[in-house]
Formats: sequence, C-alpha cells, structure tokens
Amino acid sequence: MRYQYKNAEVSCCYKYLMFSYNIMFWLVGAAFLGIGFWAWSEKGVLSDLSQVTRQNGFDPVWVVLVVGTVTFVLGFAGCVGALRENICMLKFFCGVIGVIFFLELTAGVLSFLFQDTLREWISDFFLTNVKGYRDDIDLQNLIDSLQRTNQCCGAQNPNDWNRNNYFNCTDDNPSRERCGVPFSCCLADPAQAVVNTQCGYDIRARPEREWNNVIHVKGCIPALEAWLPRNLYIVAGVFIIISLLQMLGIFLARTLIGDIEAVNSRF
Repeated sequence: MRYQYKNAEVSCCYKYLMFSYNIMFWLVGAAFLGIGFWAWSEKGVLSDLSQVTRQNGFDPVWVVLVVGTVTFVLGFAGCVGALRENICMLKFFCGVIGVIFFLELTAGVLSFLFQDTLREWISDFFLTNVKGYRDDIDLQNLIDSLQRTNQCCGAQNPNDWNRNNYFNCTDDNPSRERCGVPFSCCLADPAQAVVNTQCGYDIRARPEREWNNVIHVKGCIPALEAWLPRNLYIVAGVFIIISLLQMLGIFLARTLIGDIEAVNSRF
C-alpha cells in the first residue's frame, strides 16, 4: 500500500517507531557481545584462541556471541536504515528477519515430524557434553542448572556419567569422583544452607536401590519430555510472541520502505 503525500516527507511515525523498535535490539546485542567476550576473557580464550578448537564439549558462550552478533547487526541496520531512510539497509533487515522466521518455522515443523530423530540427537548431544563437563566452566554450570531445574541426572540415567573421565567407574580411574555424579544430581536438602558438592561421591558404587535416597535417577531427556506437555502453552506463547515481534519488525520496515519509495518517486 502506498500513501499519497502532500509534502515530500517520510512519515515520522513509522520512522521513529522503526528506530525505537531496533534500538532495544541493538543495545541487547551489544550487551550479549560484551558478556560473551567477558566470559571468554575470564576463561583465557581471548589470549589463546586455540582453546576454541581443543574443547571436548559445547561452549555456551558461542550461543551468546552468535545471538549477540545477529541482534547487534540487525539492530544497527534497522536503526541506521530508519534514521537515514536507507532502503538498502531496511531491505537487508527485512530479508534477514524473514530468513530467521522461515528457519524457525522449518525447525518447528521438522521437530514435530521427526520427533524420534530429534530425541536421539538431543540425547547424543547431551552425552557428548557429559565428557567435557570438567573442561569448561560455562558448560559445567549449564549442565548443573539443567539437572537441578529438571531434577534429573545424565541423559537417560545416572550411569551416563561413566562417559566422563572423572566420574567413570573403571578400576584404573584415580579420581576421587570415581563412581560418583555431580552435586546437581543430588536430592535437595532444605536443612542445608550450603550446597554439599560432595553429596554424589561413590553413589554409583552402591546398589541401585539406594540411589533414590541420594540422587535423582530419572534422566534429563525423559524429564524434558515430561516437562514439555505440562508447559506446552507457555512454550507456544513464547514462540507466538517472538513471531509477532518479528512480523512487527517486517511490517514497520516494509511500510517505511514503501513511504521512502513513494517520496522518491516524486523526484
């Protein structure tokens, strides 16, 4: 839809709505980038970039940096495109948002159609990162948070921790954590003000019937599968809100592009 202008001006309403919409994402992207580089600096990655290729598991900082970079670039393109009335930047913003929306929609459909394959992939991904649990502090905190929140241990069961060099039950393992599990697998004790980080020591050396008194025996994959149906409306609501925000961005950008082209056609 094109608007008829009495004056050769772009609508200030859409222009500054577009700017306000993107300035928030620009600032959030900058914050994510700052947090990501700070985390890498604390781990010494910035002083030795070869550490990135030597990690055994997934580094959560990558997610922060990728999301921060995409958000920062899109926010910058949207802000500058709106203020400078730059059609190229606005089309770039529109195109990238459209691609992201399409990828999200595709991922959702494929996840629904190939649930078993997705379940296996998530399980393999979790098991792979169990191996690198002690190698990266951010990965360790992520797994601990996942296990505490979902009251689970391992991918399918606590014995998955045999894949980690520190927790495996082999006779030649000299680690004090041998046959144990991380403290995040332990049952919460309301009477303890301080977390007992040694609560999982030697637990898997005992008979399995005793595990229920000390640790969670359900795996995190079954726990997540049980969590999803109970919180389906919340998950759906989050995706709907994200989709609406993306469509709002595309609408503002396309409307502003139409305004600029309508004004330019007068010259």
